[in-house]
Amino acid sequence: MNKVLTKGRIAWLIIFVVLVIDQVIKIWIKTHMYWHESIRVTDWFYIYFTENNGMAFGMELFGKLFLTLFRLVAVTFIGYLLYKFVKRDMKTGFIVCVALILTGALGNIVDSVFYGVLFNESTYSQIASFLPEEGGYAPLFYGRVVDMLYFPIIDTHWPEWMPLVGGERFIFFSPIFNFADTAISCGIIALLLFYSKYLNTAYHVAMQKDGQKA
Repeated sequence: MNKVLTKGRIAWLIIFVVLVIDQVIKIWIKTHMYWHESIRVTDWFYIYFTENNGMAFGMELFGKLFLTLFRLVAVTFIGYLLYKFVKRDMKTGFIVCVALILTGALGNIVDSVFYGVLFNESTYSQIASFLPEEGGYAPLFYGRVVDMLYFPIIDTHWPEWMPLVGGERFIFFSPIFNFADTAISCGIIALLLFYSKYLNTAYHVAMQKDGQKA
């Protein structure tokens, strides 16, 4: 293709822009806010600094090293698929969705692999610094993912008459996440909404050896 923005260049542009935005936000939060410090933007949107050892939206499953290695394998596979999708000249929107998912996963991998070495501990009384003289807070592959986007759209209490949860606090939406998680979610949702019937075909086309016809 002679166009300036080929599908391959669009994919690379998305990867670069999303990754830079994600890391700039995380590094700023990490080096300017105390752990669990909160900045009110509106009644339903807060910048709330926290970290997690697990997967997207603060979930924590399995061991830390397993999760990091799993992410690396998953990103390698998604990257391979994206390469094949571009090479097979798949739909541009489809490639954009896959690039968003890849970059979101890659953004959280950067935290998991490197942040433990690059930063010292964030606490209630200490703001982390970049490349501290005393070293980082964890070995390579054991870093924690920085989260900061909190949208408590509804913050209320269950009615007293309700069994089990009556009178307890109810928050919707309670997960705290980051820009990389948003990229992953947007990519997956767009795939399901616009390309659900295209997924199986796309996978088989990508798995075909070079030279075979679709």
